[in-house]
Amino acid sequence: MKTYKFKISALLMVVALMITGCTSTFDEVNTDPDNPKEEIVPATNTLAYCLRYSSDNMFDEWFDLNESCGFSGQIAKWMYTDEGYYSFRPTVNTASWNVCYYTVSNLQAVIDKSEVGSNMWAAATIFQCQIFQVISDRWGNIPYSNALKLASGVTKPTYDKQSAIYPDLLKRLKAAVEALGTKSDKLGAGDILLNGDITAWKKYGNSLRLRIAARIANVDPNDAKSTFEEVLGNPSKYPVLASNNDNVFFQWNSEYPEPYADYYQTRPNEYGVSKLMVETLSGTNDPRLSVYAKPTANYTNGVSGAAQYAGYQNGLEATAAVAAYSGIGTRFMSDNSLTGFSPWMRSCETYFAIAYAASKGWNVGMTQQAAYEKAVTLSIQENGGSASDASTFLANGGKYDGTQAQLFTQWWVSVFKNGMEAWSLFRMSGYPSGNAIAPDSYFPGHNTPPMCYGYPDTERNLNKENCAPEAAAESDYFWGKQMWWDKRTGLK
Repeated sequence: MKTYKFKISALLMVVALMITGCTSTFDEVNTDPDNPKEEIVPATNTLAYCLRYSSDNMFDEWFDLNESCGFSGQIAKWMYTDEGYYSFRPTVNTASWNVCYYTVSNLQAVIDKSEVGSNMWAAATIFQCQIFQVISDRWGNIPYSNALKLASGVTKPTYDKQSAIYPDLLKRLKAAVEALGTKSDKLGAGDILLNGDITAWKKYGNSLRLRIAARIANVDPNDAKSTFEEVLGNPSKYPVLASNNDNVFFQWNSEYPEPYADYYQTRPNEYGVSKLMVETLSGTNDPRLSVYAKPTANYTNGVSGAAQYAGYQNGLEATAAVAAYSGIGTRFMSDNSLTGFSPWMRSCETYFAIAYAASKGWNVGMTQQAAYEKAVTLSIQENGGSASDASTFLANGGKYDGTQAQLFTQWWVSVFKNGMEAWSLFRMSGYPSGNAIAPDSYFPGHNTPPMCYGYPDTERNLNKENCAPEAAAESDYFWGKQMWWDKRTGLK
């Protein structure tokens, strides 16, 4: 796991002053040719700002905990339950869109001011691809190829289909990974994610390629297969995240508190672990249960008959009797410290993706079983378990059975605290199958959790001519529409 060990206030201050003005929800940062300050802000400062800003705002209660963690079936709301049963706030959807496009716009500024093929150009490209992947996973077809062309007069960008976006992300990631290390430039103090480690950026970029390839495997098998086989067929050229030391976690400190923990300080009784997650873990005697979930207060206080671990049913309008249910474990939502991590990508995800590719018969250098067992072992060890704990689990409750249900359920378990990725895995596969629509759903007539976010009001109003055809395909304003890569049937 990569950490940063210096204060970044001064590094970010200039950038914050320079990029606080954004002219719309999708355009790039305002530029003023008569303002010399825009020419002197170092790229490393802007990179630092993008890394911190996105890690804060894309892993907080609004972007992650309230909705996508609930849509995925991992987290339940105990109090202020509106978002849990889909009584959502349109302004939050707009703010989330703004966060994403603000970030890719500022990353484009880094790309534009960097030499093509330089390490800074490559790192900014990789992280921009990461953000665009999340944007498309969240909203579907989006402004992409014309989204960052305000300087060329594009104020109302057209929408690109997901079938074009994901393959283009794969091409851009490959170019960025292959460029890393070919120039001598340093990423500087602004790389507060991977500390300027070029090999770490290569691993991140290649594992992100595998994530995207897995996402599209059922709809664009040629691109997906060629990506897996290219990356895994040349490990010296295309290294991947392979151990927990490689995990791409943004590490927080007391100066910039971790979003979950920061929120917990004022609202400790708003979120708990879901019934589905607790039952999935307890049903297989999974050693991660005691890490993901706290013992119930009733159990801790010696209440007769109290369950040690109990998940709350997500999607209920009623407020929970908090003492009877398990809160989120301290590794993920700390009681005592504002330090913690925001998980952009884990090494175990690499091996779950490999197992998935192997299940399709692709040449990935490992059997499905070997990759599955490696992935589960890495996840258990990431959460403090030993190799012996992993072996015991794999010989019993987690014993390999070769099914997609087991593979995707374990993959889903492993990405705890990344609600967007957990939700995407569920939409890809339909697993875990117990992730059902909220019992008290505010929107009637559906049989599955939301399929994607609807487009925000700003897009509907300010970019109407381009947004309207896409919005017309939505099931309703909130439910969105089925992703291009979501091949489940019978959904409504």
